[in-house]
Amino acid sequence: MMTARLAAVPRLLAVPALAVLLAGCGIRATEVPTNFGPAPSRVQCSLAEPDVSTQAARGLPVQVFLLCGSSLVTVDRTVRVPDGAADSERRILVAQGLLDQLAAPTSAAEKEAGYSTDVRGITVGGPRPGDPDDTLRLSTAPAGLTSYALAQIVCTFSDSAAAEGDGSVVLGGPGAEAPRRYECTDEVRARPGSTEPPSRDAAGE
Repeated sequence: MMTARLAAVPRLLAVPALAVLLAGCGIRATEVPTNFGPAPSRVQCSLAEPDVSTQAARGLPVQVFLLCGSSLVTVDRTVRVPDGAADSERRILVAQGLLDQLAAPTSAAEKEAGYSTDVRGITVGGPRPGDPDDTLRLSTAPAGLTSYALAQIVCTFSDSAAAEGDGSVVLGGPGAEAPRRYECTDEVRARPGSTEPPSRDAAGE
């Protein structure tokens, strides 16, 4: 019994000795985890649910695709469309409203959640003679847009009243180039910076 107590003495003496050594090395002993600051106040790429009834009172409820991190995320917006507009005119008005919403500055809450946009001041018009009836002609040619902006526009349009509702949209530019049909895919939504929307020639559709 005495032998066990004597053997424990060096171990007990070693504890304060170790603390002295750590202090001498500039390392402060601690019994609790180090506090690295408060947790973020908002989850990245997450927004509070909007008041849909309030939005509907301001106009037609729509969704637009914004950038967050390396992917596209949907955000609820509203677009004003005059009552009594013809179908072709209504489609252009909706498309322009969507472009305006994509180009609008993000709100404080959206900025805090990490949302941004790559779309800047683009206008849209209808088809030219020879174009498919559902063509949307942009003031900037699709080939002149960044991959992020093109993905935002294609995914936003293809999921709205501005398109035919089949997950695609026919886009052209201000020049004489033929319009192309673009698709919004899962890969485009996940990696808009490296995956451009697949497209094909829409002539003759």
